[in-house]
Amino acid sequence: MIEIKRLPEFDEWLDGIKDNMTRIRLNRRLDKVQRGNWGDIKPLQDGVWEMREFFGSGWRMYYIQHGDVVIVMPGGGDKSTQ
Repeated sequence: MIEIKRLPEFDEWLDGIKDNMTRIRLNRRLDKVQRGNWGDIKPLQDGVWEMREFFGSGWRMYYIQHGDVVIVMPGGGDKSTQ
């Protein structure tokens, strides 16, 4: 099983999202990744990857991976904040 490490800055960002359903869906996505179901991902640069969620404005979460450990990076956003 994949271990998800959430940096405090990521949790602050996630907690700052006003829409409860959006927070729930993004947390569900991290749960799926933990079980090995990556869904839609895209490499960016320097080992940083993007998880893409296609609801609302199109949400993005950024991460790096070391073996079976995924570190969710500070920030994220919808398509308009890329």
